[in-house]
Amino acid sequence: MATPLRILGIDPGLRCTGFGCIDVAGRHQVSYVGSGVIKPPTTLSEADRLKSLYASLTELLAHYQPQLAVVERVFVNVNPKSTLSLGQARGVAIAALAATDIEVKELTPLKIKQSIVGTGRADKAQVAHMVCRLLSLPKAPSSDAADALACALAFWHAGSP
Repeated sequence: MATPLRILGIDPGLRCTGFGCIDVAGRHQVSYVGSGVIKPPTTLSEADRLKSLYASLTELLAHYQPQLAVVERVFVNVNPKSTLSLGQARGVAIAALAATDIEVKELTPLKIKQSIVGTGRADKAQVAHMVCRLLSLPKAPSSDAADALACALAFWHAGSP
């Protein structure tokens, strides 16, 4: 049997960064490895929160040792300040991945939702429900962790591994 490919999905954010890890073997075998949320302390300055996020991601990468990472790519948000913070969190996540020589792929929310639910207009509850079904989870992870798992699953569904 071939060695599974470990894929780490990341749903970046400065307040909450979701992560989800799966193992895939071929086109029809996928298994849940782990998931969760990184929440840098809000009492820290923005620079220190980004530093904390980087440190947490580095620990996460050492723990899970993925071969590939998929980061959600968000272009525009309603609030410009939120968009900037999100961009900084994405940059930190990509830098942490690049520093450990992990291949990084990016998918838009539209592509992720289309792949997992079948429509780009799916809401968070629909995404979480499908993540549970696809991974045979007994209950839905938090929405940020479910979104991160959806990143990894969408890449796998696209036939890219």
